[in-house]
Amino acid sequence: MFNKQQRVMLTNNLFEKYNKPVPRYTSYPAVPHWEEEKLCKQKWRLTVKEAFKKYNEEYGISLYIHLPYCESLCTYCGCNTRITVNHKVEVPYITTLLKEFDMYCELFGTKPKLKEIHLGGGTPTFFSPANLKFLLSEIQDRCIVEKEVEFSFEAHPANTTKEHLEELRKLGFKRLSLGIQDFDPEIQRIINRKQSFEDVKQVVENARHLWYKSVNFDIVYGLPKQTIESVQDTIDKVLELKPERIAYYSYAHVPWKHKGQRAYDETDLPTNEEKRELYELGKKAFLAAGYEEIGMDHFALPSDDLALAKSEKQLHRNFMGYVPMPSKFLLGLGVSSISDIGLGYAQNVKSVEGYQEQIEAGRLAVFKGHFMTGVDQVTKEAVTEIMCNEQVKASLISTLPFELKFKIYDKLHELESDGLIELGEIIKVKEDGRKFVRNIASAFDYRILESENEHRFSMSI
Repeated sequence: MFNKQQRVMLTNNLFEKYNKPVPRYTSYPAVPHWEEEKLCKQKWRLTVKEAFKKYNEEYGISLYIHLPYCESLCTYCGCNTRITVNHKVEVPYITTLLKEFDMYCELFGTKPKLKEIHLGGGTPTFFSPANLKFLLSEIQDRCIVEKEVEFSFEAHPANTTKEHLEELRKLGFKRLSLGIQDFDPEIQRIINRKQSFEDVKQVVENARHLWYKSVNFDIVYGLPKQTIESVQDTIDKVLELKPERIAYYSYAHVPWKHKGQRAYDETDLPTNEEKRELYELGKKAFLAAGYEEIGMDHFALPSDDLALAKSEKQLHRNFMGYVPMPSKFLLGLGVSSISDIGLGYAQNVKSVEGYQEQIEAGRLAVFKGHFMTGVDQVTKEAVTEIMCNEQVKASLISTLPFELKFKIYDKLHELESDGLIELGEIIKVKEDGRKFVRNIASAFDYRILESENEHRFSMSI
């Protein structure tokens, strides 16, 4: 048995070894590995029709609707946004969204069975309650809305009104996610993300009064100027409001991709060791408060659907993060949105003007993507099982080509020797391996295995 000092040294060595760029695996393959740099739109249309026919009847469809507008730029943010205070953009953008959905509905040939909507951004609550009501009513009118649905939206605490909550609740929304990031006023100033504790408390109280089923808080550790004391204060305030879910994200510093992050530099950020301490601080506090750890970065109260889905091994992961229902056909609408339809992926163009121009001309706005091979399908299932359920059947790996299977097991044996997984008929993530789950998932990713030194992804820890 190792003593405490030896265990600390071993843990530090593992952090040094495994803290490297790997995907977050909201998709497999990860977006930088997609092979269709210039997507054939006709092939995409045919694939959509095939996938819809395959999945709609049993699973229904999920919609991700990207609403990109924000009134100010949060400098830490890695999302595709358009900064404006001109709210006249709302109606034209909604009109384009509905035209895009009509183009897909024409491909479907019949009304889709709608089971899931997620409004992402940007800031969905940038849009007025009346305009959100119009958009979502029109979307639902084009669908057969299932009895059991999962409708959720992202919200900025500083501009989410009671009217927003009322209108969306009437439309079937029962879950919202509030982007908190940090409650410290100085850190909010640095990242240009300003909302008071009172703002957040008011939104949470309004949501609970309207019988919203679940409130999620997004918290980020590793932000510039964060300290143990400031993060502890944020955690204390979070626990005072007791959201049903907490997403505790590691800040990804990629200023070469997101120019807003150049407002500060690496000297303003916690060191890797300090960042680990911030993660352990949060994890310990959330578990002590009765939350359960869900996959990577997420915590939920035992009564929440995410915790129940995990216990029943029904947890699923896609571009919306962890969700409690399996999603076989996820259609992305709006600028830069991504579709995952089981047989392939496609992303819309990233500029608002380019997106609107394509749709107004009667063309789908997709510009790059990936069509799944048999090996991709097996790998995606293995990666998803690790990321969601922390285990995968070894028999699944046996279906892969011998050379790939050899590479995977070579990596798995290394992970086993480091005490992170248990090999057998079921490959299981051990307790010490949970913080390295992205690295463990990457052991099944032959694209990563063949390009160990690429830096297109954020650091794993």
